[in-house]
Amino acid sequence: MSATTAAAAPTPPKPETARETVVEFKDVWKRYGTKEILAGVNLSIWRGEVLCVLGPSGTGKSVTIRHINGLTQPDDGDVFVFGKSVVGLTEEQLTPVRQRTAMLFQGGALFDSMNVEQNIAFPVVEHTDKLPEEITQIVAEKLQMVGLPGIQKKMPSELSGGMRKRVALARSIALEPEIILYDEPTTGLDPVSSEKIAQLIKDLNIRLKITSVVVTHDVVMARTVADRVAFLHQGRFQFIGTFSAAARSTQPILQDYFRAMGFPCGTGMVPVVRENETNG
Repeated sequence: MSATTAAAAPTPPKPETARETVVEFKDVWKRYGTKEILAGVNLSIWRGEVLCVLGPSGTGKSVTIRHINGLTQPDDGDVFVFGKSVVGLTEEQLTPVRQRTAMLFQGGALFDSMNVEQNIAFPVVEHTDKLPEEITQIVAEKLQMVGLPGIQKKMPSELSGGMRKRVALARSIALEPEIILYDEPTTGLDPVSSEKIAQLIKDLNIRLKITSVVVTHDVVMARTVADRVAFLHQGRFQFIGTFSAAARSTQPILQDYFRAMGFPCGTGMVPVVRENETNG
């Protein structure tokens, strides 16, 4: 082979880096009475990504993520978190998983009788032996991260809905978890506050190098934060992939959902940022 031919030879593509799975659902079923909420769900969640679980209200999105920290147990199937099954574990056995997996509940779930500082400090006091001055510093740092410095002494009743959500988020990251589960984080918020929460989720995911799982019916939010979306319908994930791929989908169920939310799915009319399609 001549030097010219060798120089012209194409460079072989680099192999794709294997993704680390931190949560895996394997054929998970969940029933309430005769109603099947989850009907053989399979899903892998990758370290470092923001995955949005999309779908209409009442389809089992919140039930799904509650399996990750053991708040809900499947009737059949298995759920692996950090490589170990969490199915059938006792509350004591679940403690290490829950310390690494925070959850932001829909209403924030702040303690109304505690001020902001006490709310954020609560998990640190409960699960560590840190000194009071260390805890004070942690609270200040987390409030700074969520854009609310200096409000330690305020009571939850003095905060707006958006501020309450951000304080709850500060509490969620107090123990520096590896996974954060968000249950409808923008519910009840105005569009401006919703956008701030969405951007904060994205920023924290990058800054803290965590994995985020966001339950939402808000397509605008999903477009802002998601590396991938998983669309849940009739107990199964009908689509898993990037938002741009979802927006171009020709699946009737997904098209109907996007159009109902004001996004003309599958028509090429959705203005989305191009993503690396290897994510899907």
